[in-house]
Amino acid sequence: MGYFGVFLAMAIESACIPLPSEIILPFTGYMVYLDHFQFWPATIAATAGNLFGGLVAYYVGFWGGRPFIKRYGHYIFIKERELAWTDRLFNRHGEVTVLLGRILPVVRTFISLPAGIARMNPVKMAVYTVIGAFPWCMFLIIVGEKLGKNWNTLKPLFHRLDLIVGILIVFGLGYWFMHRNNSRR
Repeated sequence: MGYFGVFLAMAIESACIPLPSEIILPFTGYMVYLDHFQFWPATIAATAGNLFGGLVAYYVGFWGGRPFIKRYGHYIFIKERELAWTDRLFNRHGEVTVLLGRILPVVRTFISLPAGIARMNPVKMAVYTVIGAFPWCMFLIIVGEKLGKNWNTLKPLFHRLDLIVGILIVFGLGYWFMHRNNSRR
């Protein structure tokens, strides 16, 4: 899917769907290493995807607010507890939380939703998203590009990590089902 695929994957990640940029962008950097992509268009596509997905999450929070999170938040792994945590961050540090959140793993995926709930100025949110996402995207693409020559030697490690992640997902789903069944009783 080329640059559009990078844009789409990053938009999905920024729209509160956990699709880790820590996987997407180093692989994009590997594609830069192979000369399938160019560095700057890939970085711009990734940053634009962050902005688009962030705006989607922002407006879901803006229009849906807390009632939306209470009703549907569990589908995207957001509970009232996490929302209260981000409220405290916003109260303590203000709108700069969006800028800092865009640089932090995990937080970056969800930060736009509470910004919408807090009714942050959408232009400011967009500017902070771009300022925070651009260096993040650039850094991870550079990492993938630098790992490019060693990519094939890293494949066995990736396969082991895939196995570990798969096992963790199976255990996590098992725990979730057990917890859900116990709470229904």
